[in-house]
Amino acid sequence: MNVLLSANSIDGIEARIAPLREQLTRHPLYAAIQTPEHLRLFMESHVFAVWDFMSLLKALQKELTCVTVPWVPTRWPESRRFVNEIVLGEESDQFEGRAVSHFEVYLEAMEECGADTTPIRQLVQRVPRGLLIEAGSAPEAARQFVEATFALIREAKLPALAAAFTFGREDVIPDIFRELVRDLNEKQPGRFGKFVWYLERHIEVDGEDHGPLSLRMVADLCGDDPELWEDAATAAETAIEARLALWDGILEQIRGS
Repeated sequence: MNVLLSANSIDGIEARIAPLREQLTRHPLYAAIQTPEHLRLFMESHVFAVWDFMSLLKALQKELTCVTVPWVPTRWPESRRFVNEIVLGEESDQFEGRAVSHFEVYLEAMEECGADTTPIRQLVQRVPRGLLIEAGSAPEAARQFVEATFALIREAKLPALAAAFTFGREDVIPDIFRELVRDLNEKQPGRFGKFVWYLERHIEVDGEDHGPLSLRMVADLCGDDPELWEDAATAAETAIEARLALWDGILEQIRGS
């Protein structure tokens, strides 16, 4: 995507990505999810995005904070506080009186509604041993999405990484989807309650401080460097395009089910 507009500001990036975000918000996937089986298919692919989000977040934490010994302060105090707050909530939130990551809640939500967690659990077991995702271990669109995320982590500069996190991973799931999940949970009590909590929790945390702070992080890291702003804008576009491709893949699965 090539828009002739300077991206040397947050407003510039938001203008660049506005058409892509509109496509994401209005994606036909949301209307296509009509049954519990459709929602299970969605979760079986989306869980890979929930998982690799944590690696994207940890890559930011590694760069913005000091995670080595001896400790020394980094030069981004506001951004390091922000990323540490995000890690605290995502990796060890309070749920049902216990500390748990949002990824683990998502797995529990999948099990609660009968979705298959085998492929994602196999991936998590292989990763510590340095094993890559095998073609058959995940839905194809999910596999490609994860590969794109890790390519970004390996290759992108810090401002681009922050932009992909800020603009490509913020909550864009429309109200119609959340209403569908609530409706299914009311019709089948005890089947989708944890997924409802997951969706509502992300609305809560994204809508308070995290949105403005993430924008400030991008601005802080880009500074007055036009090249860094351009890298950030391109990374934001690429991240949203990857999400659109994931949604396309899930939609194809649902239509073929």
